Amino acid sequence: MNDIIDVEPIDNERAQSLKTVGWISYILHLIVAVAAVVPGAQVGAGLLVVALVIDLVKKSDAAGTWQQSHFSWRIRTVIWAGVLYLVTLPLWLLLLLPGMIAWAIISIWFLYRIVKGMARMNASQPMPA
Repeated sequence: MNDIIDVEPIDNERAQSLKTVGWISYILHLIVAVAAVVPGAQVGAGLLVVALVIDLVKKSDAAGTWQQSHFSWRIRTVIWAGVLYLVTLPLWLLLLLPGMIAWAIISIWFLYRIVKGMARMNASQPMPA
């Protein structure tokens, strides 16, 4: 019976630890996303790389929990944004205005995904698959 009591605080502690890691990652993503949308704001990709590494390293710790979907959500968001930025890079280099418009749309999409994830994490809800 004591074993059951001891297991529950560990699960709650693990859940809280994962949520803390998730918030740190979301905040790093949010800083980068806001900087991508605000003209003249330069944060750099370093924060995004740190957040991505955190997500990749800690994702396995969240296996089997509702929080696992948040790690996957953030990882997919960064990968898709990176691919979209690379695909539209020629527009930026060759035709300035279409490139700016494409990157603005990608940046707004990235910001939307991060805010949506934060709202669902705040409500302790998983992300859709």
